[in-house]
Amino acid sequence: MNPLLLPVVFAQGRWLRSTMRMAPAAEGPASGSVPGSSGPAVRVAVVGDSTAAGCGVRSNDEGFAAALAAELVRSTGRTVEWSAVGQFGATARRVRHRLLPRLGEGIDVVVVLAGANDVLAGRGPAQWRDDVAGILTDLAGRAGRVVVTGIPPFALFPSLPAPLGRYLGERAAALDAVSREVCARSPGRATWIGTTGTPPPGFFAADRFHPSAAGYRYWAGVVARHIDLALKE
Repeated sequence: MNPLLLPVVFAQGRWLRSTMRMAPAAEGPASGSVPGSSGPAVRVAVVGDSTAAGCGVRSNDEGFAAALAAELVRSTGRTVEWSAVGQFGATARRVRHRLLPRLGEGIDVVVVLAGANDVLAGRGPAQWRDDVAGILTDLAGRAGRVVVTGIPPFALFPSLPAPLGRYLGERAAALDAVSREVCARSPGRATWIGTTGTPPPGFFAADRFHPSAAGYRYWAGVVARHIDLALKE
């Protein structure tokens, strides 16, 4: 980014912190089961930040984990047992040390939703690398497959003014490059899935920052296609 724009970016950041009202976490049970028609059940866990906690929707039944389970049932025909462990504001460091211990054993797929707060907190690629690698190491004996999702495209967030969104997007791209590299070291066990394309209409919730129910369904559909291939390997 042009250094001359940095004062504008910092001013926009201060304004946003003082005015923005984020959606609360979703209510209701953070686990469930979607019945299928054949085959053994698949255990899926989602862990991460406010998106794992379902901010932007009223109930966890409308959040990412439940939407992912429904997509996997449609694509595989198997029953999917899902759970979500999320916390508003969680960085990858908090996911690694505070949230992963809350997951169980014998999970088929763990999806990690993190990175946005690392960008907002100014955490650098070296810190991110250490935490993503640590997350994969922790889950090595507990999950058959780990999916690390790309950081959301800040430049496309309707709540963020353009210079700030571009600045955060550039920082996110640096962390995503690290995620791809770390996951590539564990082929067959870890997968990185980037965020591509423009979000469809209705993707964002009322706070214009988190996904809506439709947004979570769309995002879950993108991730489910990759998990479906992994389950068939």
